[in-house]
Amino acid sequence: MIANHKGEIPVVVLLLPFLAGISSGLFWPGSNIYFVLSALVLCSVLFIGLNLAYAPLSVYKARWLGGVLIYPILFLSGWLAALQHNELNKVNHFSKLPAQYLIANITSEPKVKDDLVRFTAQIKQTINNGQAKATSGTLLIAIKDELAKNLYYGEQLLIPAKYNTIDPPFNPGEFNYKQYLANKNVYYQAFLYPGHYKIAGSGKGNAIVAYALQLRQNLVEKLKINMHDTTAIAIASTLILGYKADLSNDVLQAYSKTGTIHILSVSGGHVAIVYLLLNWALSFLNGYKKGKVLKAVLIIALIWGYALLTGFSAPVCRAALMISLVISGKTFSRYINSLNLLAVSAFALLIYDPFLITDVGFQLSYLAVGGLVIFQPIVYSWLSFKNRLASKLWMACSVSIAAQVITFPLSAYYFHQFPVYFLLSNLVIIIPVSIIMYTGLALLALPQMAVISKALGYLLEHSILLMNKLLAFIEHSPYAAVDKIWLSKIEYLLLYAIIILIFYFLHAKKAWLIRAALSCLLLFCISVSIKKIEADTTRSVTFLNLRKHTGIVFKNGANGVVLSDLPENDKSFKYSVQPALDSNRIYHYTVYPLNQNIQLPYLLKNGNFIQFLNKKMLVLNDAPLYKSIPRQITIDYLFINNNAFVDTGFIKNKTLIIAGDNTDSYIKALTQINVDYKVLKRNKAFIISSKTYK
Repeated sequence: MIANHKGEIPVVVLLLPFLAGISSGLFWPGSNIYFVLSALVLCSVLFIGLNLAYAPLSVYKARWLGGVLIYPILFLSGWLAALQHNELNKVNHFSKLPAQYLIANITSEPKVKDDLVRFTAQIKQTINNGQAKATSGTLLIAIKDELAKNLYYGEQLLIPAKYNTIDPPFNPGEFNYKQYLANKNVYYQAFLYPGHYKIAGSGKGNAIVAYALQLRQNLVEKLKINMHDTTAIAIASTLILGYKADLSNDVLQAYSKTGTIHILSVSGGHVAIVYLLLNWALSFLNGYKKGKVLKAVLIIALIWGYALLTGFSAPVCRAALMISLVISGKTFSRYINSLNLLAVSAFALLIYDPFLITDVGFQLSYLAVGGLVIFQPIVYSWLSFKNRLASKLWMACSVSIAAQVITFPLSAYYFHQFPVYFLLSNLVIIIPVSIIMYTGLALLALPQMAVISKALGYLLEHSILLMNKLLAFIEHSPYAAVDKIWLSKIEYLLLYAIIILIFYFLHAKKAWLIRAALSCLLLFCISVSIKKIEADTTRSVTFLNLRKHTGIVFKNGANGVVLSDLPENDKSFKYSVQPALDSNRIYHYTVYPLNQNIQLPYLLKNGNFIQFLNKKMLVLNDAPLYKSIPRQITIDYLFINNNAFVDTGFIKNKTLIIAGDNTDSYIKALTQINVDYKVLKRNKAFIISSKTYK
C-alpha cells in the first residue's frame, strides 16, 4: 500500500530526521555533546514557547513554524542519542583510567570456536595499586583454555588490564571486523590464557536473560537427544531458537547462494508462525467476556518471551513489536497504517540502541517489510488468476519478488552476490519451514516422552534434511548465483533510486519518473564501465598481510597469480586472500606454492627470483639462500620473512618489504637502517600500482 500523502504516514516522516541525526552521531563520534545538547534545548524551548504563545502571537497564521522546528529537534535528538550511547564518550570508560586489574561481568553467552572461548564483558571496576574505581565500557575477551568452556553469562571475572585495540582490515576487500565491533560499542579486546583470569562471582547479569539463555541451552540439548544428524540439529537450533553457535560455514553458504539465508535468522516470518499457532491455540477465549483482551495479553507476553529466548535480535524485536501493536489495534478495533507501525517499532528500538541502525539484519529486515507493504500489492496486481491455488501461489511469488527487489542493492553491497533462483528456493521451502517450525515448537513445548518426542524429532530431522537436499540441488544448478558483485556506495544508492522510481512509475504512470530512472541507470552503467576499464588495464603487485603466512598477488588485468603458503580451501585464504582477488576484479587466477617456478607472459619465477613485467623482486626467507645470491644482481623489491639474515650492503638501493612473520626486534633492527622499507606487520597490505610499470 502506498500512502497518497505524508499525512497518512506521519511517524515515517518524523523518523527520517531522527535517522539522519543518528547517522551524524556515528559519522562524527567525537562531536561536542554539550553543543548538540544546547542546540536541542534551544530548539525545544522555542518550540514550547511558540505553542504556549499560539494565540497571542498569531502563530496559527504560520503553521509551517512547527514543522520547521520539529525536524531539527528530532535530528538533534538522534545525534545526541548516538553520542551518548557511544561508550568512548563516557569519562569513566576503562580505557581512560590507569589499572592493573579489571573486574568484568560476562554480558553475552560464551561461544566456543576452535580452541577459543569468546564473549563480551562489561567492565565494572578498575583496580590500581589496590584501589578500586567504578568504570564502564565493553571488552571483547577471548580465552584459550579448556576450563573456560564452563564459563556462563553473569559470571564475574578478575582479569589483568592488558588489552588492545581491534585490528582494522589489513587487506583489500577484507571484512572490517573493527568497524563491526565498533557498531556494537566494542573497541578493545583481550586475549587470556590459563591462569590469567579468576572467577570472582556469579549472578551479576540480568536474571531474566540468564534464565532465558539457560532455558535455550536446555532446549538445544533436547533437540540433540531426539535428533541424530549434527547439521539438522544445528539448523533446527538456529531456525527455531536463534542459536547459531553450531552452524557451519558450508550451511550458511548454501542458504546464502539460494536466497534463503533469511530463514536462518529468526525474524518476522518465524514470529508470525508463532503468532498463528498461539492465535489458534487460544481461540477458545473469544467466547468469554473480556476473553479477547486476555487472549491479546497472553499472545503478546508469549511472543516477547519467544523474542527473549531467541536473543532479542533486531528482526525479532521489530516483528514482536509490530505484531504487538497490530494485536492491540485489532483487540480495540483500531486501524493503524502498516508503515506507521514499522516506523514506531524502529523509533522504539533506536531509542534503546541507536547503533542498531548499522546492523545489517536491522537494515535488511526493515527494508524487506517496507518493500512488502509498498511494493507487494503492485507486483501482485501484475497478474490475476481465477483459480484459488494459482492465486495463492502468485501471492507467495509476489511476496518473494517484492522482498528480494528492495533488499537486493543492500545485500549485494554487503555480501557481493545475487541468488538467481531465489523465487524457486523460497517457494520450495514454504512447506518444509512450516513443518519444521510447528514440529520443533511441539517437540520443545511438550515434556520428554519416549515415543512422541522421538517421532517429532524424526519428522523434524527429516524435514530439515529434505529441505537441505532441495536447496543443495538449486545451489549446484547452473548459474545459481551471480557472485563477485562489488558495488560502491554511490552505485547501490543509484540502484535504490532506479527501483523506487520504476515502482513509483508503475503506480503513478508519470513520464518524468521513467526519465529519471533511465538517467540513474545511465549513471550506474557509466560507473560500472569506468571500474571495468580500470580493472582491465591495471597491473599491480599486492603484498598481503597474512600475519604468520605469506601471500603475494600479481594482477594483470582480469588475470592474476597468487603466491602463498595457504591452500585455497583454508579459512584464512577465504577471509583475506579471496576478497582481495574479488575486490580487485581478478576473475582468472592460479594459486602457486612459494617454492614453485612459474613461466607466464607477464610473470617469471625461478626459485626465489621473480620478474613481473619490468620489475624484479627477490623473496628472501633463509640464510643459505642469501649467501648464494650474487651481490651485483639488480633487484627493485626485496621481500623478507622468517627473520632471514641480510647485511646492509646488499639491501642498499632496494625497497624492503618486511613480512608480518618477522619478530618485532628483527623488524626494529631493519627499520633503523637508512633504506626505503614497508612493514606489513600490523599495517595494511603494500600495493605496487600499475603506474610504476611500462
